[in-house]
Order: sequence, then structure tokens, then C-alpha cells
Amino acid sequence: MITVLKFGGTSVGSPEALTRVANIIVNGEGSKAVVVSAMSGITNFLESIVDDPNLKADDALASFEKKHEDVAKQLFDDKTLALFMAEFRERINSFADLLNRPDARKDPYFKDAVVSQGERFSSLLLAHLLNKMGYKAVALTSEMAGIVAVGKPQSGCADLLGTASGMTINVKPLFDSGTVPVITGFYGIEKEGRPLTFGRGGSDYSAAIVANALDADMLEIWTDVDGFMSADPRIIPDAVKVDEMNFGEAAELAYFGAKVLHPRTIEPVRMKHIPLKVRNSFKPEEPGTLIHHLRKPRNDLLRSVAVKTDLSIITVSSAEIAYRPAMVARIIEKIAEINVIVYAISTSLSTIALLVHNLDVKQTLMKLNTLHAADIERIDVKSNVALICAVGDNLLNKCGVSGDIFSVVKDAEANVEMISEGASDVSLNFVVPMDRMMDVVRKLHDRYVGAA
Repeated sequence: MITVLKFGGTSVGSPEALTRVANIIVNGEGSKAVVVSAMSGITNFLESIVDDPNLKADDALASFEKKHEDVAKQLFDDKTLALFMAEFRERINSFADLLNRPDARKDPYFKDAVVSQGERFSSLLLAHLLNKMGYKAVALTSEMAGIVAVGKPQSGCADLLGTASGMTINVKPLFDSGTVPVITGFYGIEKEGRPLTFGRGGSDYSAAIVANALDADMLEIWTDVDGFMSADPRIIPDAVKVDEMNFGEAAELAYFGAKVLHPRTIEPVRMKHIPLKVRNSFKPEEPGTLIHHLRKPRNDLLRSVAVKTDLSIITVSSAEIAYRPAMVARIIEKIAEINVIVYAISTSLSTIALLVHNLDVKQTLMKLNTLHAADIERIDVKSNVALICAVGDNLLNKCGVSGDIFSVVKDAEANVEMISEGASDVSLNFVVPMDRMMDVVRKLHDRYVGAA
């Protein structure tokens, strides 16, 4: 049995947390591969190095080095510390070479190379801690493990076949000797050998890539929450943990607001029917949420209600746009050029409406304004709206569900600004004003989540 365990930034963010994680690993059964994020706060710090060209590289590196060295001194005895420092110094020197390389910032993958450094050092700390405890472990970077990535800088995707080939050679043999590979999350290696990150939160996705490549029997995502909840506890104080759900439900919730899991995590494990558990590293006794491919009959209408806030609707008006697919394609292509995420799209005869984050409105408008003036009548923006995602298995095949849900929206005195229905059979997504969002979520949760 092979289990892949992923630990997030808060789970490896202190000596105490790392010790807790090491105990979780050694107490598990079968062969294990571990994927780690950077220690909490480190990726933000590394981004500041890239974003501030006036920041002195030596000062930043010294701060980074001290953070990890202080943790190591608290964790290790003299013998283990000496072994750790030998590898640590090698990686620090490599990082220094990167920061001080002439014209380094001209490389489009420079930011990927810098912000992925945190995982290289958290994995090293954890591997040496396991060794100190008497277990065999080795820290592997994505380069060493064979994780292959494709795509644009800061927005990579895994080459699953290439990764499976690399990990078959570099990782699988370690299981025969009882060695635990501790692998860097968050990034892979593109065709020229440069780091390519998977986007913020991408270590969850990395773990799913590793599970896929190793044909694992289980993927466990260890974080700082008990699992998926029936709603955001900050909105619904009596929200309950969801014990079990299928891949479709988890994917919709992750994409549309539940911050428990990166939405891209699902597909690599769904492809091979590898079950996934979300568990709390601070409460290892909690069973968490189990996610799998099976669809079991249930009586409840909704499994959970998620919400994505601080969004805006951008409406592009153009005569008979519905009969001009090339025009629609140009609009989407303009937005794709700046990697803005569009959470929903709605069309009519003469308009196309796009749902984006408030922070992306300005650059989206700038791109859309480069379209030929004769093609666009006007562009309107409605800001400060929220996307509500009502999730339930086989939801849209149940007669009258939409009417039931929108009757609750009416009771909450909220206008529906936009609807996305039919793209998935497990969710109904709609947009309401931000100032009515909390009432809508509360009423939906009270009336339908868990109701027989």
C-alpha cells in the first residue's frame, strides 16, 4: 500500500508543528511519500524579493537563512545538525547564485525559481527530523523526483505521463528500502530544466500529481482544518463537517470558494480513482473528509454551500454578439492573455457577461479596450457581488431544485445578478449582491443542508 501525504505551510510552520507531522508520518502504515509546502509566511517573503527590485539580495537571503537555521537548531542534536547543515549550505549557495546572477530578472522563469525555494528547505528539515527519529528519509526536490511541468511562468500544469516516468525511476525504488521520500510541492520542471510553479496553493496539486504518478492507494491532504464543512463557519457558526463526498462535489466546492483544497487537486486522483482524505494535522485523531469516485444515494438536497466574494460582473455589449462566435473568442482571448480567472460566463443576443475578481477589473478593462472600437458598443461593470455555489450530488437532475433554491433567495430579499446552471450536475451557481450574500447562505444552509 502506498500513501501520499501532503502537509501545508501551517503544518510545517514551526518546530512543534514539524514534530507533529513527523509523528503522523511514522505512525502510518505501508509505504509513504510525503509532499510539503514552504513554512508558513515564507512564500510571501520570497514574493517580496521578486516584487521589490530595490531589496538587497544579501539581506533577504540572510533573513531566509536565519529562519530555517533557527528551526533546525531547535529540532536537532549536534550530530543531526551537522548532517543537515551540509545539505542546507549547498542549497543556500545555490539560492544565492540565483539571486546574484547577472540579468537573472530578465528570465521569465525567475519568479518561479525564487518563490519555489521555500519548499526546498522545509522538505530538508522534515527529512532530517525523520532520520533523527530513526527512520530512513531523503529530501527530494522536484528536479530530483522527476516532476515535469508545462505551461506559462507562474501558471504551470503537470505532464502526468512524463512525471510518472520520472518518478518510476527516481522515487519508487526508495520504497523497497523503506525510505520515505520527502518531496517539494508547488512546482515542477519545464523542458529546459527551469522551475515552473503551479500557482498559489499548488502544493495540493503537486501531491495529487505524485499520487497519480505512483499509482497510490490513498492521498491525504493534511492541513489546519478538520475537512470540508457544510458552509464557511465564519458565516454559519453551526456548520458541520462533511464526512464523505464524491470527486465532483469536492471539485465544485474547492473551485467556488471552499479554501480547504486547491481545486486542481481533484483531477489527477479522479483519473485513477485514488481516494483522497482531507485531515487536520493539529488533530490527527480526527478522520477528516473522505473523497472518492463512488456516488451513494442520500436524502439531503444540498451537501454544502460555498461562496466566493469580492467579484465583479463585466458586461460587454455588441450587436448580435450571439451570432458572432469569432467576436466572443476574441474577448476570451484578450482575458486569457493576462491570466485572469473568469468564474462564470453568461450570454444573450447582444451581450456577454464575465465574472472576475474585483482586483482583476482594471487590467481586464484595459485589455478589452484594445478590441476594435467598431465591435464594441459599451462595457459595463457591476462591482461587489458574490458567487454562491450550492452543491449536492446529481443536483440538477432532481425536479424543482432550482425553484426551491431561488425561493430561498427571494426570501433573503436578494436579486440574482447572474446564473450558471448545467455546466455541472452537482452544483447550481448564482451571483447576488455582496450585502445580501450572508443572508442567502444562512437561509440555504438552514433549509436544505442535511435536510431529509
